[in-house]
Order: sequence, then C-alpha cells, then structure tokens
Amino acid sequence: MTVVPHSARPSAPATPDEAGRAIRATLADRRPGASICPTDAARQIAAARGETAPDAWRRHLAAVRRAAGDLARRGEIIILRKGRAVDPDAMRGVIRLRLPGVEAETTEET
Repeated sequence: MTVVPHSARPSAPATPDEAGRAIRATLADRRPGASICPTDAARQIAAARGETAPDAWRRHLAAVRRAAGDLARRGEIIILRKGRAVDPDAMRGVIRLRLPGVEAETTEET
C-alpha cells in the first residue's frame, strides 16, 4: 500500500471567497494595467494550501473562473479575451483578468 503524503492528497476545490481573494491578491502583486491568467490565481490557492502535486492547481481553476465572473459582474475586475473586455456571462476559452481603470501600456502580458 502506498501512503500519499498529506500535502499531495487531493483537497476540495477552492471556495468562491478563497478564489476571489486569490484573484485580487494576484492582481495586486502585478504592475498597474497588467493582467493575469486564471491559472495564476489557481496556482496561488494550491500553494497557500500546501498542495505540492504539480497539477494540484487544476482542481481550483473552475472556482477561479466562476469567481472571476462574479467579480466582473460587480465591476471589480475586467475579463479579457483576445485583449478585449468580454461579458462575464459570455466568457469562454482562454481569458485573462485585469483590474478596471488602468489600461496596459503595451500588452496584456504580466
């Protein structure tokens, strides 16, 4: 029988509050106008929980995307697709997240 260390065991997906906090914290760590990928926030959640499996962040990604939609509906963030703001109810595919009010200087990269 193989014993899996506690830090490598799967945990429950992030809560909406936890995902929202991770998005806001990740954006706060970036330069003004920079955007983040939802995976950045999901990775932050996994790291904060001490989850060491290389793909542990994946279980938090759906919660981060849902929280991004909620934050965008409240005007706290902007969801970008191909560099343009999109309606949170229509988001799909590859997206990035940015704080409102500050445009990126040249690109949407972090």
